[in-house]
Amino acid sequence: MPMTRRQVLASGAAAIAGSVAKPAIAAKEPIPIGYLPALTGPSSSTGVGINRGIQLAVQEINAAGGIDGRQIELITRDTQSDPTKAVNGAAELTRGQKVSVVFGPVNSGESLAVVPLLARTNTPQVHPCWVDSLTDPKKYPMCFRNAPTNQQIGGAANGYVVDVLKHKKVAVVSDTTGYGTASVNAYVPMLKAKGADVVYQGNVDAANPDLRPELLRMRSAGAEAIMPWSVNAGFLSRIINTRGQMDWDVPIVGQTTLGSGQTQALLEKPDYWAKVYPNNFRSVCYAADGKLSDRTSAFLDRLKSAKIEMGDTLLWWIALGYDSPRMIAEAMKAVGTEAEQVTGYLNKLKEFGGVYGDISFTPDRHDGYPDAEVVMVEANSLKEGAFKVAPGYGA
Repeated sequence: MPMTRRQVLASGAAAIAGSVAKPAIAAKEPIPIGYLPALTGPSSSTGVGINRGIQLAVQEINAAGGIDGRQIELITRDTQSDPTKAVNGAAELTRGQKVSVVFGPVNSGESLAVVPLLARTNTPQVHPCWVDSLTDPKKYPMCFRNAPTNQQIGGAANGYVVDVLKHKKVAVVSDTTGYGTASVNAYVPMLKAKGADVVYQGNVDAANPDLRPELLRMRSAGAEAIMPWSVNAGFLSRIINTRGQMDWDVPIVGQTTLGSGQTQALLEKPDYWAKVYPNNFRSVCYAADGKLSDRTSAFLDRLKSAKIEMGDTLLWWIALGYDSPRMIAEAMKAVGTEAEQVTGYLNKLKEFGGVYGDISFTPDRHDGYPDAEVVMVEANSLKEGAFKVAPGYGA
């Protein structure tokens, strides 16, 4: 049917109005942020805890109006503890979803594969993975770590074994993941530099149901301490259980997951958790007076109000997850959502006040966690996801 002149004019006016309205609508569209946690699979203990903090922070940010009126849209791809799935997820987030920034992966094995990919796509990335090579401002100028490095973690654990416990004969063991093998490769030279004798060194399949032969080799070699490096709660619990079954009274010192609620749930006897000393972080540990800092105590109250489960995880995982989108949101509120703007802001970040710790970056240093916050704790002092600092380590 032919259109009248009035209809043509009305149609044209509507088209103009529509074209004018679109930018205003677009300005209020959600901001897509990519998220690559391991929520399932053998290395999921970290991701499960971090995810609880992430979800709480995003809810709070959006409830407060988002970023300049725009809501955060968290686009999640479960890596399933698999580097290949992590790479596929990262490719989908950057090419298909066109996210503004990516948080994660949360395990080093997946990040080793993902960091170079995100660098090639010029996507800003924040991750909490410890393997030293996972930040390099020259190779990966948009990648930032809001957690400690292997050097910081290994320095604390090795120092506790050699300087505090006074043990020189050490067994170092890990699973066969990228994180596990990289940790052994990093920590053995550090131990030797401190004068320790590494009497056993090995990478063992985390699915191995019988670790007794490995622990027998450690004992036969004269090991005075066992240092395991893995985020797999099943693997770590089997080491602890086997030591108990052997009635072998040596300390176990190492990865934070040694103290997780998931590891505790897999122990054959509660007594087996004695003389187990994981890494942890002063900001989320009990002080000598048995209290948490005011900042952390207030955060714990919010977790309780939100009915967030803490019994099967660690407070630092939740706190790290909570801090991460808040740090990203702070950058976007200040400078916008473009990759170069976010990167430029993070390059000058000074003591972002997180529950997990105060984070700072410079253009030449993308490792933001302070050395003094890395401590050792008593696993069997676990209470509401937090610990007492280990004996002899200082208040």
